Amino acid sequence: MTSVPSLAATVNQCVADALSAALPEAGAADPLLRRSDRADFQANAMLALAKKLGGNPRELASKVVAQLPTGDVIKEIEVSGPGFLNITLADEAIVRTLAARAADDRLGVPYAERPGTTVIDYAQPNVAKEMHVGHLRSAVIGAAMVEILEFTGEKVVRRHHIGDWGTQFGMLIQYLIEHPHELDHKSDDASAETSGEEAMSNLNRLYKASRALFDSDPEFKERARRRVVDLQAGDEETLALWQRFVDESKVYFYSVFDKLDMEIRDADVVGESGYNAMLEETCRLLEESGVAVRSDGALCVFFDDVKGPDGNPTPLIVQKSDGGYGYAATDLSAIRDRVGNLGATTLLYVVDARQSLHFKMVFETARRAGWLGEDVQPVQLAFGTVLGKDGKPFKTREGETVRLVDLLDEAVERATAVVREKGENIGLTEREIVENGRQVGIGAVKYADLSTSAARDYKFDLDQMVSLNGDTSVYIQYAYARIRSIFRNAGDATPKAHPELALAPAERALGLHLDQFAETVHEAAAGHEPHKLAAYLYHLASLYTTFYDQCLVLKAEGGPDQVENRLFLCELTARTLHRGMALLGIRTPERL
Repeated sequence: MTSVPSLAATVNQCVADALSAALPEAGAADPLLRRSDRADFQANAMLALAKKLGGNPRELASKVVAQLPTGDVIKEIEVSGPGFLNITLADEAIVRTLAARAADDRLGVPYAERPGTTVIDYAQPNVAKEMHVGHLRSAVIGAAMVEILEFTGEKVVRRHHIGDWGTQFGMLIQYLIEHPHELDHKSDDASAETSGEEAMSNLNRLYKASRALFDSDPEFKERARRRVVDLQAGDEETLALWQRFVDESKVYFYSVFDKLDMEIRDADVVGESGYNAMLEETCRLLEESGVAVRSDGALCVFFDDVKGPDGNPTPLIVQKSDGGYGYAATDLSAIRDRVGNLGATTLLYVVDARQSLHFKMVFETARRAGWLGEDVQPVQLAFGTVLGKDGKPFKTREGETVRLVDLLDEAVERATAVVREKGENIGLTEREIVENGRQVGIGAVKYADLSTSAARDYKFDLDQMVSLNGDTSVYIQYAYARIRSIFRNAGDATPKAHPELALAPAERALGLHLDQFAETVHEAAAGHEPHKLAAYLYHLASLYTTFYDQCLVLKAEGGPDQVENRLFLCELTARTLHRGMALLGIRTPERL
């Protein structure tokens, strides 16, 4: 792919060259270019340069303008205010740059200059436990970051750190040994969705029964505790039964992720148990190096800036006084594996913001131990809480945590009703209504999450999410479908760029925004900020709607060349919307 410089990059270089020619004493000065409401771009460097060089900013600006030829790229330059440069581009430059983007399968998005290897830890359900609304954000944000990073050329290794180890398995395994048929499926020919629900139903029933026995029968409680020891010691029978719980849970997990239209690969699921063999060595290395010390029998790491309410240091506990290992031991072992064996240059954890202190201490401990070199960047992509319409953590009316499958099913149901109402007017078949309803409903849930900065809480409001108006995925999907409709009615007319044509204001605004796709994708990748891509796509759909309202396409007044040029803008907009939404994990139906 030949790199396609953006209009902003081209203008920036023109202004930088003019600055060097007009004011050589300024050195290589940054033009401080930005988009502007008064023109296409504004360069704001003159004020700072005037202060540095002791001159009048308007006079300096006039010298720079004299070195900036107008023509193929720049149509007009105006000095305004105390020395700002207002720059208007030539229509021809806009169309030629867009044509270069359109000629590239990647829409002009270059690969990162120095791609590395990111190991991303996301979508972390717990074995033998139901997935709830709290599991949504890690999965959705993580999946989008995988797509965005891979598109920029980063090597991405997925890791799903499922909760598959711990004391509760002693209780579950012992109960299963004493009631061997409790985990059997009711049928062997169930659909994937039914088997997922059925797997969770079996696990729920088993968990409740074993918990009731554990709480009421001291002898069973003792047998369960001994079973934990057997599990940790690697007893074959105990491990085989534990594996059944893991496998049964995966049937359920995968059915939920399938509803979310997400691919979770078995090889990427490496739970807490995957690091068991490393825990003892991790603790030994920390203690021998002096990074961790014994305190009241526990192996701890202390930090000067981490103190409890009483003012005393709050340590990171790597190994408990009874010899058991905490989350820290597993997380530190995972870092050793991901850096040493997987070659990670970035460790990205898509984890609830409430775990920020834990990860801050884990990262610092790994640094002190030498497991995180200067060339490895650990990042917690911390996310906020999903709230109900009342602004409080999302719960059912009974105060229970909302089951994720119920939430997704309701979203699809609401979306299907919206699609049906609109779709009957354009002759959608029942099959199309059902499929589009699924794509719109799941897209609505994902977009509501991804359009909010991850660190912020957001309100889960299905009525708003499936609305055709406002900042929703449906609005963007509808803009895409509207373009596809134009092409179905285009007949022999085909898209073709015509740089020689003058552009209407709505065409210029649309074109300038289309040109920003590449820099937006790279900004979202570099900052791990998918909400910036979501905001770009919503703005693009809004600008297209204005273009659609103000500019006739198939009946353009300027004749066949203008029809072709406007079809070209439509096609590039559709491709950009489709690609951008795919990077967020959202589908774009052809008809809505």
